Amino acid sequence: MLALSLYFDQFIHFMNAGGIVMWVLFVLNLPLWYALGYRYFTLKRGTRGNIRRLIEKHEKRKSEKVYVGLLDYAIADALTAAETAKKISKKPREYMYDALFPYIIITSKYSVLVKTIVMLAPLIGLLGTVGGMIETFDALQSSSMFAQGDSIAGGISKALFTTELGLVVAVPGLIIGKILDKKEEQFSLEFEQIVDIISTKDEK
Repeated sequence: MLALSLYFDQFIHFMNAGGIVMWVLFVLNLPLWYALGYRYFTLKRGTRGNIRRLIEKHEKRKSEKVYVGLLDYAIADALTAAETAKKISKKPREYMYDALFPYIIITSKYSVLVKTIVMLAPLIGLLGTVGGMIETFDALQSSSMFAQGDSIAGGISKALFTTELGLVVAVPGLIIGKILDKKEEQFSLEFEQIVDIISTKDEK
């Protein structure tokens, strides 16, 4: 417990050393990791095999099919939409796109938030750097440079801490965000495949 309290005090000291900008970056870090975690668990494929094989499994097993991922639910909804369209003699493609639209929204959720925070974090860190340098130059401009040693050191440390934290927030968010964007693109292609394969079967 004592060690935990010590770490907490060090954390508060570190954050206060960089000023208000450090707390802004810390607060931005929370929604960033929430959004990354949400996208990571949402974009899990959950099931193996190519789309054609998955559709065949759904058509064969119907309600007995065990759903293990987002794709299973998307295929089931697309098949239901295609059957509905067939019953009323409509083209299934539009009905399937309507059925898949919620899945497209889910797979792209928080993508813009992640990109925005990744872009903002270094800029906010840079703002802290500028503030720290201004503080340093103010101290240098005062009458006694050596008497203002603490102010100079404080300004420089503020400048470096905020730059560091800005990059610490942005770089992992950028890398993980790109990986998740690739998964989102893969899902978009697979949704297109679902529509094409089911539509082609109905046309035969």
